[in-house]
Amino acid sequence: MQARLFSRSAWIGIAVCALLAALLPILNLGFPDGHVLHISSYAVSLVGKFMCYALAALALDLVWGYTGILSLGHGVFFALGGYAHGMYLMRAIGRDGVYQSNLPDFMVFLDWKTYPWYWSMTDNFWYCMALVVLVPGVLAFVFGFFAFRSRIKGVYFSIITQAMTFAFMLLFFRNNTGFGGNNGFTDFKRILGYSVTAPSTKAVLYLVTLAFLIGALVLCRSIVKSKLGRVLQAVRDSESRLMFIGYNPLWFKLFVWTLSAVLCGIAGALYVPQVGIINPSEMSPANSIEMVIWAAVGGRGSLIGPIIGAFTVNGLKSWFTAAFPDLWLFALGLLFILVTLFMQKGILGLVQQLNARRQIGDVSTVSEETV
Repeated sequence: MQARLFSRSAWIGIAVCALLAALLPILNLGFPDGHVLHISSYAVSLVGKFMCYALAALALDLVWGYTGILSLGHGVFFALGGYAHGMYLMRAIGRDGVYQSNLPDFMVFLDWKTYPWYWSMTDNFWYCMALVVLVPGVLAFVFGFFAFRSRIKGVYFSIITQAMTFAFMLLFFRNNTGFGGNNGFTDFKRILGYSVTAPSTKAVLYLVTLAFLIGALVLCRSIVKSKLGRVLQAVRDSESRLMFIGYNPLWFKLFVWTLSAVLCGIAGALYVPQVGIINPSEMSPANSIEMVIWAAVGGRGSLIGPIIGAFTVNGLKSWFTAAFPDLWLFALGLLFILVTLFMQKGILGLVQQLNARRQIGDVSTVSEETV
């Protein structure tokens, strides 16, 4: 008998959360400013950004929570997906830039005369969407193949993934690479002919992000509930025993690692038009570490937990950076320490423990009444 993806109560919870989330852009477009039911465009963009982060956290949980591969370099996959989409958005500006040139403003400023070869065909939306999947996926496959074949794992794997994202960040910071240098890509105008800043366009981007988040959750859940998922968890728990019974962990690890990178790249592609900028700082090792914190706070190895963690941590970040901007990093460090010491299964694990205690208490009460 095939295992259910989610329990009935979990499906109901997911449906309710998705419905409530989908209402935000509807309330933004359906009611004017000042109306009690109006949701600001800023709130829609903010929640849309959080959903992109949640998708990245979900992708990380697939390799860390279920396969035991701790990556400190997922920020590079997120940023590469963002740059692939950002290329199209920069080409879509046309001659509406400051310099009114067929080249993007940053290329005119840096005295570029023509597009570099890797920008070829990037004026085509679907070609760039293919790059969103292929660029992070190919990089992850090649990197993972050599790393996993060499049996690099544990803290050593984490260190080289962090080194990878740092190297890419330094490369993209250079002005002569053709990726905008320090400023990256910004000042987007249109996507598929529609204004990026129009409320209706933002609503569509928001709903597309929500659909991808739910779709990725179902996909990842179907994987971890399958025979493949059981092998991945065996890799996490005892890779040597798995090899002893005849499995080659290389291809299982490579599959889940590449899939995770692709999902992270899609998250980055959805992030860029909603935020309006992509630059090398998204490849910062600190951003990859934050993804780990989202998964840990929410509860790694649960898929839904990292989504909760991404919303919780980034919600706190938005509040702290507005109210106490100098204290956010201290608060983030304290949060991670407290979770590590007292909530090793994260927020979701804490809720499950409290629910289990409540059920035990109810059973004890019924037994006493029966006696």
